[in-house]
Parts: sequence; structure tokens; C-alpha cells
Amino acid sequence: MSDPYSARPWLKSYDEHVPERLDYPEKTYPQVFREVLERVPDRVAVNYMGAELTFRELDTCANQFAHYLKKQGVLSGDVVGVNLPNLPAYFISIVGIQKAGCVLTGVSPLLQPEELEYQLNDSGAKVLVTLDLLFAGVEKVVKKTGVKAVAVAGIADFLPGLKKFLGKLLKKIPTGTINPIDGIEVVGYLDILNTMPTDMVETDIKPESPMLMQYTGGTTGLPKGAVLTHRNIVSHMLQLNTWAELKMGDEGTMLSAFPLFHQAGLFIGLDSMASGLTQIAIPNPRDLDFIIKAMKKHRPTTVVNVPTIFIELLKKPEFRALDFTALKWCASGAAPFPPEYIKEFEKVVGEGKLIEVLGMTETSPILVGLPLYGKKKAGSAGIPFPDTDIKLVDPTTGELVPIGDPGEFVARGPQVFTIGYHNKPEETAHTLRDGWIYTGDICTMDEDGYFYIVDRLKDMVNVSGFKVFTRELDDEIMEHPDVDLAATIGLPNPERPGSEIVATAIVLRPGVEKSEETQQMILDYIKQRVAPYKVPKRIDFMDELPTSAVGKVLKRELREIMK
Repeated sequence: MSDPYSARPWLKSYDEHVPERLDYPEKTYPQVFREVLERVPDRVAVNYMGAELTFRELDTCANQFAHYLKKQGVLSGDVVGVNLPNLPAYFISIVGIQKAGCVLTGVSPLLQPEELEYQLNDSGAKVLVTLDLLFAGVEKVVKKTGVKAVAVAGIADFLPGLKKFLGKLLKKIPTGTINPIDGIEVVGYLDILNTMPTDMVETDIKPESPMLMQYTGGTTGLPKGAVLTHRNIVSHMLQLNTWAELKMGDEGTMLSAFPLFHQAGLFIGLDSMASGLTQIAIPNPRDLDFIIKAMKKHRPTTVVNVPTIFIELLKKPEFRALDFTALKWCASGAAPFPPEYIKEFEKVVGEGKLIEVLGMTETSPILVGLPLYGKKKAGSAGIPFPDTDIKLVDPTTGELVPIGDPGEFVARGPQVFTIGYHNKPEETAHTLRDGWIYTGDICTMDEDGYFYIVDRLKDMVNVSGFKVFTRELDDEIMEHPDVDLAATIGLPNPERPGSEIVATAIVLRPGVEKSEETQQMILDYIKQRVAPYKVPKRIDFMDELPTSAVGKVLKRELREIMK
């Protein structure tokens, strides 16, 4: 058959301002950040609950944090973990880690201690930045890792003095207890900023140097660290900014509820800081009232969220009453936006303002997106970014599939990781083949080059943008002494269109009673071992699971049984 993808049919749908090819700078992230700092030093970089941090102040604090890392003996290429919600300390740490030439790994605050221990050890993190409220979990495992120092931030850090005092006095700002840990330095984040020098830190790193190690999962084994380089991120910033018609130094306000430990949230933070945008920090992405108040006060020019957040916001009259005239566009990613909600959403925010995107951690993260001004096809994830090639192949044969037929989504471009997964050569070889990344997503492409998500080849469950890796969860559940076999799937969440619930089928060991008490005991066990969003909302006891001739659980059949 002919190759419908090499002709790049999507090019005819590009906006006029978007070229097919771009000229990418040979720069590192600190170099790009330095340029925007020189242009808009006194512009607000981060607004946190009314507290403002200018680009000059952010840079000063980032230099201090970089000096602290150097003092700890952290070398260029070493990994630093950040285990925080979206607070000023996170934004500062992002830049400071890059100034020190280190590699950032985002560590979810939702991880249980065992999961935290795994990521710290697998990544080889030397320093961890955490929150006082999370310190108890860190304290349980950090001595079993290679972490040498723990910097502890607080929710009240950076708040104006009066607000901080009243918040603590009235106990409206929660705090956690910080204890010394033998053999590990424990220091307050503000103490670092009060004691370290402010002179600029410059480290000799190259565009091909590792910049991020972001953890993602798959159908087998534990989460793996996808390594992204400075070239990946700097190139991807140019791709996105060209697509969105954003020039360095342009004024604008970004509001995103994506957590910074998630690659989408981290890239938004990186790009906004390197472009000169003011970011509104959203510490709790589920606090819809806070988001609405922030949008009313700051009137953002860009808003980025997962579809479920947008849909939940639609249910709020206060959201519908907002003035969206300043809003240029909204981006939605991490899950498909249900087409039946798109028209309703755009009636509120403005017609044509919603841009859906598709990507993954390993691709920095975006591969395709709807055009800013051009045709937006409902249900489509969009068309490829400049210099991004896409093809759909039969997962079994590897042959190209015709236009309109489903196939595995395979891509290459400057945003696609090249180093691969940290210390996992087999996983890397499976995912990266001859410069192409095999995403595991099943999509179709229409005659105009627009792509549509059909299914996921990987057995992942999408819980409001958070991905649950079912094999990992199954393994955890089967360690329970009463469980013989477990299989986890995703089922549509009727309360959150576009999202799923985690559902697990369990075969109990002989002699164990199928009772509510047994179910609760297993549920309590799971809650102690995995992050809250991974905990099954539904557990069904079965006598047997559907299996193939070789004994493999057929999850497709299980979905039919449990739906």
C-alpha cells in the first residue's frame, strides 16, 4: 500500500504563522531563562495566593538553591527530587536545579512511602525537596536511599507576613512536624534562601545533557524514569510557542491546575518561565472554588487543565459567570475531551478557544494539537507539531495502516526523548526503534491529517489525567495473603465524563469467604501501599478470571463482564 503519512496531509491545516520546519537554538534551559530575565526582570513570574515573585527575585532564589546543591557536593548530572505541590519553592527549585547542572525528577506528593523509596533509589536522587506535611512519609524511607539532604518547604512560605501569621494562628494553614534524621541534613527551604549567596551560578552543560527524569509506567514492572535533555525541552518550547503564537517577553498570564510533578505541568512551568509569562500557582488542583476565584482576579490569557477539571468547572455557576474576554486559548490534555461537552464549554469561554493536545512524558510532552486558529474537529487530538512525523502501524505486523484504520501511534521529532529510560535498556529498546517512539496508543487519522484516539494498547487506567498502571497494582494486591489472582481494568466514571474508575476483579484463596469484611480488609491493605488515585473504586470477587489458552488474563473480556 502507499504511505499516506510521508505526504504529511496535516500541513494543509497549519495556521498561516506556523512553518513546516523550525530553526532550533543550540541552547540549554538556563541560557534561555537568562534571556527572558534580562528582558522582563521586574515582571511577576509567580503569583501564589496573593504573594508575588518577580523574575529577578525568582532568579536570585534559584541561584541560592543552586549554591546549596553545590555545597552538598551534588555534581553536574546528579538527580534532585522535588516532592511538592505547586508552591513557589517548586518553581524556584526547577530553575535552581538546572543552574546547578542537575537533573530534576518530579516526585508525586501522592506516593506512599514504598513508592517514594522506589523512585528515590531508582533515580539515584542525592537531594530531596519536600513539604513539611509530607515529612513523616519521607522520614520513614529516606535512610534507605542515597539522599544526602532533605530541604523542607511549608505552605505558608513566601506568603505576606500578616497572612502567614493569621493563617497559622487560626490554624487555617496546616503544618507538619520536622525531625532530625541521623546521617542526613534536614534544612528548612527558607533557611537555605536566608543563608546562601545570591551571585549567579553557571554550570558547563550541553544541549544534549540530561535535564529531567520524569517517571511514567507501562504494562510491565515498576514505573520508569524517562530522561529528557535540554535540547528536547528547548526545542519543544519553540514548537509550542510557535504554535500558540507566543514570543519571548510577551505579556500574559498562565493558569494551570496540572501538578508540577506531572510532565505536562512541569513543561508548562518551564515554558512559562522561559517565555516571561506570569503563572498563577494552584496548590490543590481539586479546589475548584480556588481556581474560579483565581481566574476572576487574574483573568488569565491561557488556561491548561485535564478535561475532567474543565467539565467540573462547567457545573459551577460562578465559573460560567466569569469574564473570559482576556482568555486567548485553553489547552486540554492527558485524556480525551468528551466531544459532547466541547460545544457547551466553548459557549462559556468562547468559540474556538479549546485546543486539545496529545502526547506523553517521553515526548516532552506534546506531539499533536488542534491549530490555534484553524479547523478544530470535535473528538480529534489534532495535527502534528512542526518537525514531527507521525505514522500509524499495525501493532502485530508493524505495517502501515490505511487512512481511517486504527493503528499504533508512532512518532519522531525533536521533542522525543533520545536517551531513553534510566537504567532500563530493554524498555528503551522496546519503545524507541530507529528514532521512532512507539506510544502504545491506538489512533486513526483522517484525510486531513487529524488524529483521533481510539484505545490504549497499554492496560492503563486514566483517573482524571493520572495514569494507573494495572500490572503494578495487580502485583501489589496479589501480595495480600487472601488473594490468589487479581486483574485491574478501567471503567468509565459516570460522575466524571472522560475519566475512568479503577476496578479490580479478585479470585480469593481457597477457604476465604467472599464477604464485605474481606473486601474491606483488602481495600485497607491497598490504601496503605499505593497512592489514593490508584485505589480501586470497585472490587468484584470472582471464581475465575477469563484467560487465554496460555493462561493470560483477557482484560478486554473482563471489561465486558464488569461493565
